[in-house]
Amino acid sequence: MNDLILHHYDGSPFAEKARLMLGFKGLAWRSVKVPSILPKPDVVALTGGYRRTPFAQVGADVYCDTALIARLLEQRAPAPTLFPAEAPLAPLFAQWADATLFWTVIPYTMQPAGMAHRFAGAPPEMLKAFAADRAPFTAGMTRQTVADATANLRSQLAALEGQLAGGRAFLFGDRPSIADFAVAHCLWFVHSGGPVATILAPYAAIDAWFARMQAFGHGRPEPLDSADALAIAASAGGHAPCAVAAGLGFEAGQAVTVTPTDYGRDPVAGTLVGLGGDEVVIRRHDPRAGTVHVHFPRAGFQIKQEQS
Repeated sequence: MNDLILHHYDGSPFAEKARLMLGFKGLAWRSVKVPSILPKPDVVALTGGYRRTPFAQVGADVYCDTALIARLLEQRAPAPTLFPAEAPLAPLFAQWADATLFWTVIPYTMQPAGMAHRFAGAPPEMLKAFAADRAPFTAGMTRQTVADATANLRSQLAALEGQLAGGRAFLFGDRPSIADFAVAHCLWFVHSGGPVATILAPYAAIDAWFARMQAFGHGRPEPLDSADALAIAASAGGHAPCAVAAGLGFEAGQAVTVTPTDYGRDPVAGTLVGLGGDEVVIRRHDPRAGTVHVHFPRAGFQIKQEQS
């Protein structure tokens, strides 16, 4: 089964990034909706404990983080490319957007006015559950205050507006790149914030660019139940080729954990089966999902050998 499956939920900014990339590529995909908060038993069965949204699945291979999902989509559909040759810095710019811009947008958009709009009509217990879920997710992080986030976001928007000035269609020229999708999901979240979205009003070039990004749509999704996704993994009977390159400090077959270095620091344990400059792959087994290969990017993740 070679169907591309995206596990996501509607309100996730990073899921919107993945959905827009799928639209840009014009791809058909299967859509599995996951809970926005714990418990997530079907997610854990596939990922081993990684609970960020989204993640992608092809058979018994699971791809975590949108930076790696972008590379997966590029392999499946090389054109149109997310990595144009004339924009070699686009992946680094995307890392900035996914980290610095994102963690400016979150406290700005989730200020009281934005929260009231986003959770309008939700019962108080739902708000408490959401807050309780996210507290350990960001434990140890120093979050910006609303005042700091507002000032920083205005500076960042002004810089983006300048980058798009003069009729440039996309951030690095006439073609979109991974950088555009990384910025777009952040500003999509601001747009969805109701009254706090007014911060975007002064930026005409950003507004026109954002409309171009939204026009890519979400490709051709078809719904899929999470239990069916688990069955697909269990019956896949093979995995994408991978190998552990020499000279990178690890050997195939070692017991390791892979952990995000910024937030959602839930380690995933398994057997190392793939390692290169851009990707690490571990093998793990779940009673329902079977033997799964879980793929992570190298950037933003730490690999540790488990002590026997």
